[in-house]
Amino acid sequence: MHPLRHPLFIRFIIHFNYEADYFECHEVGEDYWKQIAPKDKTHPLTGWIQVAVGMYHWRRSNYPGALRSFIRAKPKLTDAGVWTEGFDADSLIEQIGTAIEAVTKREEFQPFKLPLIGEELTKEVETTLSAYTLTEDDVYYLMHKHRLRDRSSIISLREQNKRKNFDKF
Repeated sequence: MHPLRHPLFIRFIIHFNYEADYFECHEVGEDYWKQIAPKDKTHPLTGWIQVAVGMYHWRRSNYPGALRSFIRAKPKLTDAGVWTEGFDADSLIEQIGTAIEAVTKREEFQPFKLPLIGEELTKEVETTLSAYTLTEDDVYYLMHKHRLRDRSSIISLREQNKRKNFDKF
């Protein structure tokens, strides 16, 4: 199977192009990355994840976070070989460059779609897409998803670690 036809990457494309759910792109992208290249922060898949993170931050007007993400993504997806097959790679890099310029100027969020051109990849996305729907009421949730999710276990773990570190002194 081509690595970009993996079910998690297909979901990444759907979340990005059809739902604009950039947070979920990050989640499924990270799950896939952990399966194939854990801890390799230079892997092209991390570039895809960073594009989604950049879009998420930009939509929320977090310009510094968006800029960092786009700047880190661009070289990872430039000449990425198999990791951009099925996409118009030149257009993708141009879109990231345009996003960098817009974010630098603190322009209003301008969504773009990943430039999908591969016939097989497009078919795979269309076949899977029928299971996904998004309503207008979901937009607020998408924008603030990371704050609205249940983080009690994460917060509890951080507090435990703080206490451990404090007890050392």
